[in-house]
Amino acid sequence: MPNIRPISDLRNNFTSVAETVHKYDEPMYLTKNGVGDMVVMSIECYEKQMAQLELYSKLAEAISEVERGAECADAEKFLKDLMNG
Repeated sequence: MPNIRPISDLRNNFTSVAETVHKYDEPMYLTKNGVGDMVVMSIECYEKQMAQLELYSKLAEAISEVERGAECADAEKFLKDLMNG
């Protein structure tokens, strides 16, 4: 369930906000006048999300290449080669 707090908590309870985003490793949604305004997250959470986006982008690129007729690697051969160094 998303953690939603008023933006004033960032100023008035910064330590609590920081502890919460680190403890739960999830973004915190901040509202201004009851409307969503910003998202705050730990560096670890941000880096994890950026890594996921990069992975999804690479997977989409690979799928696109296969759809255009690129030759696929043999997974079994690849794993054997990887394990044999």
